[in-house]
Amino acid sequence: MHSGTLSQPREITIAHSPDSDDAFMFYGLATNKVRVPGLRFTHTLCDIETLNRKAIEGNGLYDVTAISFHAYPYIQDRYALLASGGSVGEGYGPMIVAKHPYSRSEIKQKRVAVPGALTTAYLVLRLFAPGIETEVVPFDQIIPQVVEGRHDAGLIIHEGQLSYSKSGLQRVVDLGRWWYEETHLPLPLGGNAIRRSLGPELMSSVSTALRESIQYALDHREEALAYSMQFARDLDVQLADKFVGMYVNERTLDYGQDGREAVRRLLEMGHRAGIIPHEAKVEFVA
Repeated sequence: MHSGTLSQPREITIAHSPDSDDAFMFYGLATNKVRVPGLRFTHTLCDIETLNRKAIEGNGLYDVTAISFHAYPYIQDRYALLASGGSVGEGYGPMIVAKHPYSRSEIKQKRVAVPGALTTAYLVLRLFAPGIETEVVPFDQIIPQVVEGRHDAGLIIHEGQLSYSKSGLQRVVDLGRWWYEETHLPLPLGGNAIRRSLGPELMSSVSTALRESIQYALDHREEALAYSMQFARDLDVQLADKFVGMYVNERTLDYGQDGREAVRRLLEMGHRAGIIPHEAKVEFVA
């Protein structure tokens, strides 16, 4: 600590989605249980598709932002990926649900409500069914609109993966399972990106802080879960605990070799299929 002058802490702006898993992950930082001398973290909560768009159009609006991996190639010149904070499905992931038990081949002929064209869920859907007809619908409106019959099927993310059956819908395809059948890799859905202009030292400090926040939540699971319940749409404590366990775990602390390989493979396949115009240069902050 330098004596004499008291400098203002440097503000680091963090944006993530208002979901129980993200809230759990950032619990340590959001409640000041995890602190970094000289840094002050401020949080903005926003749905993931809006964050994808802001990262692409906003020219580095936030220092750290949650993104769908599908969006990463569009911002890779300005952002690198943090080594922790990923949401990775181990043989599970976004699902196509419908009122009728369509087969895999039948669903490819249907119109599917999707939560945004930059979500990883949309990218994997297009890899699964290249010519499928889609319509973008706010993610929390997809289940109600499928129930009303406004769409043949819906592509669901977030807590909907655990609550769709309460609405009388059936799972047609779990795209995480399909992806595993194709690649034998986990499905990387979202991660945290950090602005390159912060410079290596600050990027490294923030990276360590996020990892410590995740570790704190895993070590203090009950209190972190109680905090994240305020963001758990339509889930009771048991289901919220299950959902958080699906997407905040050892892999969230570190993707692992196969997790990093999965990110590269996913974006490479998206580029080869003509879905992503840019070739991805995947770089993780050390």
